[in-house]
Amino acid sequence: MTIRNPILRGFNPDPSIVRVGNDYYLATSTFEWFPGVQIHHSRDLSDWQLAARPLRRPSQIDLRGDPDSCGVWAADLSHADGRFHLVYTDVKRYGRTTVDGAVGVSLRDFHNYWVWCDRIDGEWSDPVHLNSSGFDPALFHDDDGRSWLLNMLWDHRPGRPRFAGIVAQELDIAAKRLIGERRVIFRGTALGFTEGPHLYKRDGWYHLLVAEGGTDRNHAVVMARSRDLFGPYEVHPDGPVLTARGRPDAPLQRAGHGDLVEASDGTTWLFHLCGRPLPTSDRCVLGRETAIQPVRWGDDGWLRTLDGTAAPMLDVPHGLKAPPSTPMRSLADFTGPELPSAFQWLRTPYPDDIFSLSARPGWLRLHGRETIGSHFTQALVARRQQAFRYSAETLMDYRPDTFQQAAGLVCYYNATKFHYLHVAGDDEGGRTLQVLSALPIGDGASATTEQVPIGEGLVALRVEVDHEVLRFGYRVGDAIGWTWLDTIFAADLLSDEATIAGLPNFTGTFVGMACQDVSGAGKAADFSYFHYEEA
Repeated sequence: MTIRNPILRGFNPDPSIVRVGNDYYLATSTFEWFPGVQIHHSRDLSDWQLAARPLRRPSQIDLRGDPDSCGVWAADLSHADGRFHLVYTDVKRYGRTTVDGAVGVSLRDFHNYWVWCDRIDGEWSDPVHLNSSGFDPALFHDDDGRSWLLNMLWDHRPGRPRFAGIVAQELDIAAKRLIGERRVIFRGTALGFTEGPHLYKRDGWYHLLVAEGGTDRNHAVVMARSRDLFGPYEVHPDGPVLTARGRPDAPLQRAGHGDLVEASDGTTWLFHLCGRPLPTSDRCVLGRETAIQPVRWGDDGWLRTLDGTAAPMLDVPHGLKAPPSTPMRSLADFTGPELPSAFQWLRTPYPDDIFSLSARPGWLRLHGRETIGSHFTQALVARRQQAFRYSAETLMDYRPDTFQQAAGLVCYYNATKFHYLHVAGDDEGGRTLQVLSALPIGDGASATTEQVPIGEGLVALRVEVDHEVLRFGYRVGDAIGWTWLDTIFAADLLSDEATIAGLPNFTGTFVGMACQDVSGAGKAADFSYFHYEEA
């Protein structure tokens, strides 16, 4: 049997994997989406189910104000002495200054934290701040009982490599603080952009795995080894251990940022991020996804892919029966006390400020808050797009009083790229329907369709996406069929590759519900269901 990659379709990358007995736990990044960090569980490496989102409380994390594609980066999950440990970065600033048109100081804020819990689905601790010297922290628990924090080192000075190498410093677990000297243990290779460190010990060697080449088409998994934790490290003689670099026809592109796990049968598996471009372009509308493949340790002690080519695999050999690959069909009716697990929201650790499941039982109420794309308190609840072809629809009860109030169905990547089908008020006390699009063109652009007056009654909204093509439909009151808007929208603009220069793009596209009230009155919209179905 085989497993078809990626194993986590449409879910964010930077995978970190740990095995505890016969259970595998896989942590992935969530960026500005709340709750923070997603942990999936499997017992066979092929069937994965969401097990926890550990960063949920205001005392743990507050992402308000974090720029798009910042927030929680590259969470690292480990297990030692009967306890799970999670370290992660909260990115508060992403940008650079310029001097007379030239690149100047690259000022960014990366804060690294550590939380822990005895159970993967338990209440995780409040965070301990470890450092702010760079991003992608990881914990290595050595066989002598000592633990070490690794992270990449950021150098903001002009004329210096921004990715300044991998640093290590001891973490005193009992005292809950870093101790000793911070030391650079690896400067990286000529590929550059050295990040995402993970350290393993095997046969007396310290094996350091890093991501290099950036997260686009030159991305790669690179390994080096040393007899001493602090180096010097000898780089793998074959070059990258995994990469799609120089393979433009490979179905999985952007392969890199990996982590290793030894299965219970003794085999070794490499988890890594990847992207699947559209057949018609280089754009990955599903964002960065998580993939898996078996690897082997050679007689010379170096890790390689099974065929030695370092190529990512689409079809992965596996001894167990793979779960059926059927299109997803998800109907959320909002009758439970909690938001269905597929959904997340943006930035705020105070969800009661933006939505309620109890104000009108059986409905999701979104309170009108800040503008669509706000970096602070935005009432937007959505789920990931996980297929090239899908449809989504919702039924909304909403009666805006002014043009400053709007609510509807949104396909959302970030503040600079979205398509938003919404109902708003007009100057005569009626309702209009319109699409607002933010376009990642030049320095940023927006476009709107003509306003369509609609009468009274509940409003059903629908989107259908087929690769790069997106269209919206609606019906009002007792209408039976859908009325489709004439405008066809570009779904491929909601991708990592379509971007305004200088902005990070890491999250993938979400589809969901939103509500704004820039008058400050907090006018709410109620949603009866949200139906997502893949074709």
